[in-house]
Amino acid sequence: MKTIRFAIIGCGLMGKEFASAAARWCHLPDMRVRQVVVAVCDTNECMFTWFRDNFSHIKQYTTDYREILSNETVDAVYCPVPHNLHERLYCDTISAGKHLMGEKPFGIDRPANEAILEVMKANPDVFVRCSSEFPFIPAVQRLCGMIEREEFGDLIEVNSGFMHSSDLDTTKPINWKRMIASNGEYGCLGDLGMHACHVPFRAGWSPKNVRAILSDLVPERPDGKGGIVPCETWDNATLFCETVNPVDGKTFPWTMKTQRIAPGEKDTWYLEVIGMKKCARYSSKNTNAIEILDYTLSREQAWQRIDMGHETAFKSITGGIFEFGFSDSILQMWAAFLYELVEGKPLKKFAGCVTPDETALSHRLFTAALQSQREKTTVPVE
Repeated sequence: MKTIRFAIIGCGLMGKEFASAAARWCHLPDMRVRQVVVAVCDTNECMFTWFRDNFSHIKQYTTDYREILSNETVDAVYCPVPHNLHERLYCDTISAGKHLMGEKPFGIDRPANEAILEVMKANPDVFVRCSSEFPFIPAVQRLCGMIEREEFGDLIEVNSGFMHSSDLDTTKPINWKRMIASNGEYGCLGDLGMHACHVPFRAGWSPKNVRAILSDLVPERPDGKGGIVPCETWDNATLFCETVNPVDGKTFPWTMKTQRIAPGEKDTWYLEVIGMKKCARYSSKNTNAIEILDYTLSREQAWQRIDMGHETAFKSITGGIFEFGFSDSILQMWAAFLYELVEGKPLKKFAGCVTPDETALSHRLFTAALQSQREKTTVPVE
């Protein structure tokens, strides 16, 4: 079995999730490649404790990411860091010849994203992808199969989103995601948007234009030191897009929501596709269920709920009757990264990680959304 030796630059929550997923690699019996974490980097040395306590095979601990990039035993890097660091760290990683899994939005803004993609062009042998776990949920995989088989007929509309309520508490101290300098002007779009875009983009549903309504609901927050500081980034966003279906060239409305302040939503991902032949919808509120309305079965317009088991893109040792969770979707996403790295193509259309071209499309969409908000009008996505 081929082994890819990884370094993690950024030892926060997602760095830990990746290391844990790598430790569970035995759950994927059919993989011909595996990953092992051999090095970690963070500017805060206190972050190393958890890794030292749990992984004896990590040999390098450093606060300087350049030492990671000069380590010849490192083949690939996972780099979950604040958005303002994406351009420098991702460009340097690619230039060093290390394969890269980055995080959304893959650059703090469109110029940063374009700079990363330019470095990619100069290093075509380096494999680069961006993180989004959403398509790997079994119910979403089933919905994606319906898209691929063109079961919906003419599209009436598509709705997708990522909503949570973690910022509903106005006394919650500010963090880097609420500051333009570190998170970027996109606000919640940059932080949450790729999850809502991943499946539509992979389906080839390209937005022609966008009318955005962005909300700044909490203009100030505690600084954690007894003071109050500006909370600069957009809390909630709703995008209305005129979107092209590549199958027939017809347009349909795609509505996308990303919200940090959504009362009643703990952490909800959703996708709804409404067509002339069939409809399907998924919400992580009932993560193991997909609802399908099939006009071709009868004249009744009745939604059918189907409970999904552990029916994954990449075979797992977990029995098919058992439920699927977030840590499972992370494991599936990493299986997709490693599979495509080694095999040169994804397992199937909707079992691949976000491509750099898809990140570029998201930046064009989000940049147009910012313009739409400023001008209070519909803006082309160019």
